[in-house]
Amino acid sequence: MTAPGQPPTAWIWGVCGLLLLASTINYMDRQTLANTATRVKQELELRNEDYGTLDAGFGYAFAAGSLIFGVIADKVDVRWLYPLVLLVWSAAGIVTGYVQDYTQLLGCRVALGFFEAGHWPCALRTTQQLLAASHRTLGNSVLQSGTSIGAIVTPLIVLALLRENVGSWRRPFIVIGAIGLVWVVLWLAAVFRRPDWQRTPALDRDDGDDDSLSDRAARRRQAAARIAVLAVVVVTINITWHLLRVWLPLFLEEGRGYTERQRLLITAVYNGFTDVGCLLAGAATVWLHHRGWGVSRARRAVFVLCALATAATVAIPWLPRGVLLLAVLFVTAAGSLGLFPCYYAFTQEVSARHQGKVFGALSTLAWVTVSPLQTLFGRYVDQSGAYDRPMAVVGLLPLLGAAVLLLWWRERVPAAPASAPDGE
Repeated sequence: MTAPGQPPTAWIWGVCGLLLLASTINYMDRQTLANTATRVKQELELRNEDYGTLDAGFGYAFAAGSLIFGVIADKVDVRWLYPLVLLVWSAAGIVTGYVQDYTQLLGCRVALGFFEAGHWPCALRTTQQLLAASHRTLGNSVLQSGTSIGAIVTPLIVLALLRENVGSWRRPFIVIGAIGLVWVVLWLAAVFRRPDWQRTPALDRDDGDDDSLSDRAARRRQAAARIAVLAVVVVTINITWHLLRVWLPLFLEEGRGYTERQRLLITAVYNGFTDVGCLLAGAATVWLHHRGWGVSRARRAVFVLCALATAATVAIPWLPRGVLLLAVLFVTAAGSLGLFPCYYAFTQEVSARHQGKVFGALSTLAWVTVSPLQTLFGRYVDQSGAYDRPMAVVGLLPLLGAAVLLLWWRERVPAAPASAPDGE
């Protein structure tokens, strides 16, 4: 049952479904290059280091976009900001299908990264406004699972559109980029003229406006401590996720000898497991909460389990192509994306008023850290001819983030209880 003045529950989760679709489109545009990498490298005569620099350029642009759109999302109604950024990044994806050299390709990746960054502040501002704290991890799981769906369907679309000629890699960029237009129409139809767009229960407001100066100072110190914890978390989980995202296709094809068709199908299954892990993380958090666990404690427990799953990459150097290797990759896949809904929910507990700024600053830190590692990864492969060691190491990093969460994250006492959108 919906409380008076709050949006209907069915509509809220329908909007979450649109967030899932936006994440799907976001990752379809992003992952098209990874799924056509062998052909792009061949036609444009790129080294692995050049390929790594493409993603580094994307990452630096994403870092800048995260900071800028994080600030904007706190000041501008995301109902209108959201479709704008999606239209522009879709256009960047389409133009990629027409590039003629490395410089043009790099320019398209930079534009794509900058405007794709606007998706996350807009989406998280939406779930923060529409969902109660106890349901945000699940809502964020729905949102984040769209990245898995995008990563699943992209290799299948690429497989359907590729032909024998090398230049056929251009078609997927054009087709996938055009899908964003459909989402914009659906979004505007769903949110246009909604007077009940925003819910603001007491739990979700930044309490302390009427408190003493000492109380406000204490809350600021707690917020700063939480941001410091999340800074470690966001860097560790993003290094794991993005290095695996970028290099897994080449590892399978060049490092383990799978054919292009086999690699595309394995990548689709891999991303299916990321989706399973993401949704299970959200469901597990709600399940634990309903059994008496505090929301924060439940999130931390799920985060630790996901971090343990990503650590399975340590076995990669000893595994040839085959069932065991794929099993390790699929376990890693589930854990690597399951980390993110928990992290997003933690960022939403720092400050309701400054959600966009908090997320944008943390995302900028993550991308500034991850981006140069892409170039270094490519340089290492060029020099050593092997992917195994860096693939093994990156999966261990979320354990550090988990340790920091367990040791230093502290609960925030809400000003007053609030009801969930389903009347919980």
